[in-house]
Amino acid sequence: MSATTTTPAPAVGASDRPTRPFWALALLHLRYQFLETVRVPVAVLGNLLFPSLSMFFFVVPQRAVAEDPVVATVAVAGLGLFAVCSASLFTYGLGVAEDRQLPFYPFLRSLPTGPGPQMVARVLNGGIFSLFGLVPLVLIGWLFTEATVTPVRLVAGVGTILAVSVPFVLLGMAIGHALSAKAALPVVQVILFPLAFAGGLFLPPQMFPGWLDAISQATPTRAGRDLLVQATTGLEASAVALPVLAGWTVLFAVLAVLAYRRDEGRRFR
Repeated sequence: MSATTTTPAPAVGASDRPTRPFWALALLHLRYQFLETVRVPVAVLGNLLFPSLSMFFFVVPQRAVAEDPVVATVAVAGLGLFAVCSASLFTYGLGVAEDRQLPFYPFLRSLPTGPGPQMVARVLNGGIFSLFGLVPLVLIGWLFTEATVTPVRLVAGVGTILAVSVPFVLLGMAIGHALSAKAALPVVQVILFPLAFAGGLFLPPQMFPGWLDAISQATPTRAGRDLLVQATTGLEASAVALPVLAGWTVLFAVLAVLAYRRDEGRRFR
């Protein structure tokens, strides 16, 4: 009788395992984050209702505004940007802080994929919910005001607002990774409303005194508003709008990465 020996197969190391492409991982995170958000309908509805109610209370009753096509379009653009800022800061400033308290989050952080796919997915998810927030505003503007936009300008406006949402998503992520959920909520509120007011989202910047207008032009909300108004109406934006928005985007990206690394150092030392 002859004995047959079986040689065990060599173990597959972590470096030998097939890895999925970066964008496949980002889309997987995007699907997870999108489903996680829509499973709490009140969080989605809250971001939709406030800008829409502001439109009904402050724009529609003012016939001088509602009956002027350009002014009404500018008002819709400003409140649309506020919807983007609100969704980005609350969803990610508060949402990320709450995620960090869940038992599943340390497991995600321990995976060998790195933070890139998860952060890209959060930015894309922010863009999706930014578009959701625009739908009721566009409908109200179409039905109850003289706001008008051509198909080409509508596409340009959508592309602009998606680009403008990026720095606010990054700011929300920085807050969420740096603070606890209890601390993140008041910080988001303190940041959101002054930025919205100073950026001319509630009142047209033409009503600002000179000193406030100078401060306003240095804010990301004013830069985003000016670029969005240019895309939807053709009114020329300030020459500094694009550089200001790009500068804030870089700054918020650095803050988000630093906050992520700081949190990683505290959790996984």
